[in-house]
Amino acid sequence: MTFITPSDAMFLASETREHPMHVGGLHVFRLPDGAAPDYVHDLYQRLLESTELATMYRRKPAWPGPLAGALRWADDDVDLDYHVRLSALPRPGRVRELLALVARLHGTLLDRHRPLWEFHLIEGLDDNRFAVYGKVHHALTDGVNAVRNTAAMLSDQPTSTPRPLWGPRPRPARDPARPRGFVKDLAGALPAAAQVVAKGLRTPDAALPFTAPKTVLNRPLTGARRFAAQSWPMAAISAVAERHGATINDVVLAMCSGALREYLSSTADLPEKSLVAAVPVALPRTDGDGNAVTMVLCRLATDVADPVERLHRIRASMLAAKEVMRGRSALHLSTIGMLTAIGPTGLAAVPGFTSIAAPPYNVVISNVPGPRTRLFWGDAMMEGWYPVSMPVEGQALNITVLSYAENIEFGLIACRRNVPHLQRILGCLDTGLAALG
Repeated sequence: MTFITPSDAMFLASETREHPMHVGGLHVFRLPDGAAPDYVHDLYQRLLESTELATMYRRKPAWPGPLAGALRWADDDVDLDYHVRLSALPRPGRVRELLALVARLHGTLLDRHRPLWEFHLIEGLDDNRFAVYGKVHHALTDGVNAVRNTAAMLSDQPTSTPRPLWGPRPRPARDPARPRGFVKDLAGALPAAAQVVAKGLRTPDAALPFTAPKTVLNRPLTGARRFAAQSWPMAAISAVAERHGATINDVVLAMCSGALREYLSSTADLPEKSLVAAVPVALPRTDGDGNAVTMVLCRLATDVADPVERLHRIRASMLAAKEVMRGRSALHLSTIGMLTAIGPTGLAAVPGFTSIAAPPYNVVISNVPGPRTRLFWGDAMMEGWYPVSMPVEGQALNITVLSYAENIEFGLIACRRNVPHLQRILGCLDTGLAALG
């Protein structure tokens, strides 16, 4: 029997029609030279023959059923015809149609009676390309682990046999249990979180939950989604970081800050107070499945007009967050994130809570490290890898970026009603980067 951890159970318990709790990725591939017209269809048929599955792709929650069933995973006899699907874009098969299809697919719930994942092959993309969109429930994996699983199906050279995403992988060795150390660590978790709050109150650059302003981004969600994606050269972002003594993540946050400032200003919705971002941080993991992530809060300095000063303020806020995290155990960091960001997010699901309380933060901005070399799936080269994350109640926009080869790939997912002009934010991101140059 495999029990569901409390953090993973939270992703299952908080899911509703308006709040699908899965993460995904969009991958754009170039067809190899001389590819047959039925290349993608043949690939689909070959994938259906890959019936050996890794543990994560066989698991379903033992629920609906008795209440206690929600506490454990059960293995299922997987019907690959259901999970692996072939789609085609309407002509002319532009990126616009691809993003619209991904938005629709990402807005639908995964079937709780089956293992919680889907894999879509999409043909008909223009310029001799095809795409793959996959999604997995957040109770099964976090963004970092999802990237690792996807990278395992790829190779750095063309091959004749594409590996399936769901194929078995070598499992990492688990650390030996240390009960005494764990008990001591557990006893210090709440005092560590209290120290973070106390230090946050004394540090002007630090961000605390429920100090963010209310914005149009923090209204109740609907179930429909919009998705936008674009790439920026890593070299351009690295040059800005080096010029200003910042990290690449600082520059990404500054791009997002400038974009949100411009976007909200254009609709007369920019608050006088700075927006606050929740920034996921990977934790050391001892197992290949589940979630190993916490969150820190960062002031985005959207109340600052000068883009360079805004970058320095963001860097100061991230340094303050890193300082309180330094030297702490994974359990302490997880507890801190639960009390300052993840837990407060769950309160937004309480009916009426968002109407009376300030949001715990305004937007999630996640930076996931990815492979720095060009990769292939079989003999098809992957041109783009765009993360597709999830908005949560009271947080209508999620911005996730992934480093791939020589690019930084941005994936923006939003509530269709609350962020009706999502595509504009891509242009605002470009403006934000240029302003720092």
